[in-house]
Amino acid sequence: MQENPVLAHVALGYSPMLNRQRAVVATRLTVFPESSDGVPDAHALLIALQEVWPAPSGGGELKLTLRPLDPASVSQRSSAAATASAPGAAAHPVSLNIAGEAFLRAVMDAAPPPHLMLEVPAFMVADPALAPVLRSLREAGSVLLIKGRPLTALEPELLACFSHSIVEAGEDRRTGVAPPPGVRQVSTVQSGTRNSADVEQAFERGAVAVLGWPLDDPLPKASGRPKVPTDIQAVMELISGVDRELPVARLEDILRRDPTLAFRLLRYLNSPAFGLPAEISSFGHAIMMLGYQRLKRWLALLLATSTKDPNARALMHAAVCRGLLMEELARGNGDAELRGEMFICGVFSLLDRLLQQPMADLLASVPVPDRVQRSLREEGGPFEPYLALVRAVEQESVYDIRECTEALMLGPAEVNRAVLVALRSARQLEG
Repeated sequence: MQENPVLAHVALGYSPMLNRQRAVVATRLTVFPESSDGVPDAHALLIALQEVWPAPSGGGELKLTLRPLDPASVSQRSSAAATASAPGAAAHPVSLNIAGEAFLRAVMDAAPPPHLMLEVPAFMVADPALAPVLRSLREAGSVLLIKGRPLTALEPELLACFSHSIVEAGEDRRTGVAPPPGVRQVSTVQSGTRNSADVEQAFERGAVAVLGWPLDDPLPKASGRPKVPTDIQAVMELISGVDRELPVARLEDILRRDPTLAFRLLRYLNSPAFGLPAEISSFGHAIMMLGYQRLKRWLALLLATSTKDPNARALMHAAVCRGLLMEELARGNGDAELRGEMFICGVFSLLDRLLQQPMADLLASVPVPDRVQRSLREEGGPFEPYLALVRAVEQESVYDIRECTEALMLGPAEVNRAVLVALRSARQLEG
């Protein structure tokens, strides 16, 4: 990404938007100004965001699609991510949650491109002076989402500006019963979901999507007899083989047992996020181009995205983003081995939830570097502070983001650039 001065004056957090099939259909990006009443350069912000979420090719109006992809297509993807329905749109459009009324008004005045969805708090919608701006944005093709419930009913013309309503968990009064004929009701996206029960209840009440990471489910307990799911045994065997630097022919034999695994690995390696100068055509070619050590990071990603449980899609997406963000935070270090280990640490930080096994059991069966082991066990490993920062970004907690950033002696621009690069790379991997 190009250097952009505005990144020094904001803090960024992100969370996923999930549809009923638990597919990630959009990313919510929360943008905090450096002070509560600050107004960073809105034009510069929009330029920076378009490096991650460029305008769809072919033109047309962006629509938020909350249906899953065709099953045949889903089987060939690392996640069942739905896409925007505009021609040429890439996976995971963005919904901008701009913190601060003055900052949001500046973004709206800057005429954001239609493909960047915009959230508008209900208290601002009630301001008559804002109505012409909202109508102008909608006429230009913008997807607007009203955040919260208005205190009084909106005029039908104003309500028509919004495609969805974002309602916080606990404030959703829907019952799942359809409205009377002729009564328009804006589709609800419930925010604040923290566990699987929250997600399930939101959809039972009629929500079309939810916002948030389901990371508060109980951690798996030790069973005494750890069992590796059959769908990931080949991946773990492959990781072990690469760690021992087995001959290429032996490793290719493992891949032949699972053609889907080989397809997904090659798709990862040939994605724009990897940036290799030549297309990888086989596993042997991958080892020749990368070597055993560099290949480990992509096998780690393959392991974290191998579960076929549809409820784990958000966790798989989080694991991908965590690995890419951890790696990017170490970019300025200049140590390729360190960056690779931080990538693995980020990806594996959710492995216990993804595979439903205690972390200690998994670390006993999957070879990982010592620094990663200690960090994942929370035993004072050197990557723990970076994991804390990543979690703060996921939780969209501006105070924790700033505290963790300062503890690592990083600058806001450095962290924000890493966040945007990681989100762009995640879209390239999953698109």
